[in-house]
Amino acid sequence: MWWQYLIKVLLTALIVVSITELSKRSTLLGALLASLPLTSILAMIWLYFDTKNLEKITQLSTDIFWVVIPSLVFFIALPVLIKLRFSFWVSLGGSALLTSGFYWIYLKLLKELKLIG
Repeated sequence: MWWQYLIKVLLTALIVVSITELSKRSTLLGALLASLPLTSILAMIWLYFDTKNLEKITQLSTDIFWVVIPSLVFFIALPVLIKLRFSFWVSLGGSALLTSGFYWIYLKLLKELKLIG
């Protein structure tokens, strides 16, 4: 069983390193690779291998759909904060905080509308 975790970690790390290395050569190609739902696909594959439960995969896919929208706040806030001359770390942290706040508001709204459980 430990070898399955090792494969998961190595494959996931390989993807992240690949995106970083590709971005050194071309930020557009790095962005293209990073924008693919690789994390979601890997999570679904690992969930399927671990549970064989298609209902869980269906629910995960639906939940991912709903929470992609607030994640876009991060990609808007980060370059804006950097252009405002905040340091990288302050911009990164600020973007993460703004995104977290937007997630909180957004998820409360989705629950109120009964779109999520």
